[in-house]
Amino acid sequence: MFLTISTTGSPERPATDLGFLLHKHPDKAQTFSTSHGTAHVFYPEASAERCTAALLLEVDSVALVRRGKGKGRGGAPDAALAQYVNDRPYAASSLLSVAMSTVFKSALSGACRAMPERAEQSLPLRIEIPAVPARGGVELVQKLFGPLGWTSVEAVAVPLDEEFPEWGDSRYVQLVLEGEMRLADALRQLYVLLPVLDDAKHYWVAPDEVDKLLRAGEGWLAEHPEQKLITSRYLSRRWSLTRQAMERLELVRLAESDDLDVDSVDNAVDETKDTEEKPVPLAEQRRVAILEALRAAGAGRVLDLGCGQGQLVQALLKDVAFTEIVGVDVSMRALTIASRRLKLDRMGERQASRVTLQQGSLTYTDKRLKGYDAAVLSEVIEHLDLPRLPALEYAVFGSARPRTVLVTTPNVEYNVRWDTLPAGHVRHGDHRFEWTRAEFGQWAAEVAGRHGYEVAFVPVGPDDPEVGPPTQMAVFTMSAADEKNKKEAKAA
Repeated sequence: MFLTISTTGSPERPATDLGFLLHKHPDKAQTFSTSHGTAHVFYPEASAERCTAALLLEVDSVALVRRGKGKGRGGAPDAALAQYVNDRPYAASSLLSVAMSTVFKSALSGACRAMPERAEQSLPLRIEIPAVPARGGVELVQKLFGPLGWTSVEAVAVPLDEEFPEWGDSRYVQLVLEGEMRLADALRQLYVLLPVLDDAKHYWVAPDEVDKLLRAGEGWLAEHPEQKLITSRYLSRRWSLTRQAMERLELVRLAESDDLDVDSVDNAVDETKDTEEKPVPLAEQRRVAILEALRAAGAGRVLDLGCGQGQLVQALLKDVAFTEIVGVDVSMRALTIASRRLKLDRMGERQASRVTLQQGSLTYTDKRLKGYDAAVLSEVIEHLDLPRLPALEYAVFGSARPRTVLVTTPNVEYNVRWDTLPAGHVRHGDHRFEWTRAEFGQWAAEVAGRHGYEVAFVPVGPDDPEVGPPTQMAVFTMSAADEKNKKEAKAA
């Protein structure tokens, strides 16, 4: 990765003052160890008329993978090719932002003991980065940097191959920024917007990233027309953190408009009490969605097929509307853990009469599973090899035939939003497959058509406008004609 910062000057105000502001002497080539490689700072030119400081980051791709224990770069499509062969050593991304915060820490804060007045003044700056990944292209680069006071924002798309222009442009641009600006402001903008353009971070986004964003965005982010996009991408689309950052930015905007201190505006919260909303785990959101669907279906007798350690059975027992609950799993170890979780040995007689745990394989028909109002397959189908799915389909929809069937499964499109999940990997080591929304929809529609059910789909978790929800749920309801036939057969 390569970045140059150039400025011009005069004998009275030499351009080499840039060395004081960056805290790096123009006569020296310096090397710094960063968390994921080695950074070099040197000056290709240094005179009173013109001075250029260069930052070269050599990324150790092997160390990057080992340090992250195999964690990739979120949604980067090229990372799917291999963990060790990608654009990280070459294209400016969050890695360069981290290197800037390490090498130019004082400059980012605007501190300069030697020349404090110069640090507060605008400089004629020219910043060049030869390769910047831009998910949104040249248009997005203009939207992000255009409102920030630069005289010129030049973004030129890099062709996929100059020998074959018909192939079109790559997702990389050559970026040149020119204008009069404080050096600290320019560096802070780059620190935030480089990972925003890349739309990926190489490290886990923790809550303290909100504070980093607000510090680096001070003075420009609160009024930026693309504030929401910047905040969402910088925080890797973690909605709880994005919401928190947006609320704090709104406070900043209100305080600035009224010329007040932020703390005087944000006085509605008693800091002696913990009022922060903690994010709800996806597993809990899944159980809530399942319970709501079962109640809407009017189910009383429910099968939890693939009940695992009994979390859903436990939730069902808390609602007296569910009069009979049967947990089925092929693993005796899982059923033993479920029994301990439910405290079956100490449960009252009335409560114990509502629940049964039994061993069984979901790919074989089982007479014990017939006659129930509803069956739940929560995060089950993806653990089966695809050739065995028809057997499960017949056992549940063809043989057991509950009036309602709920099936939840991961939405593979959402995997790009998990920072800890390497590109191309499934969410769990035992998953045999993970489907897109279209693939799941096609499978569910075919199953419903074959067995006389109607199907509807419910998103579970935050419904991302680009990639959908993290979990997709299909609600199968037996068609009226088939339900009538079932009742008549039962009566006979």
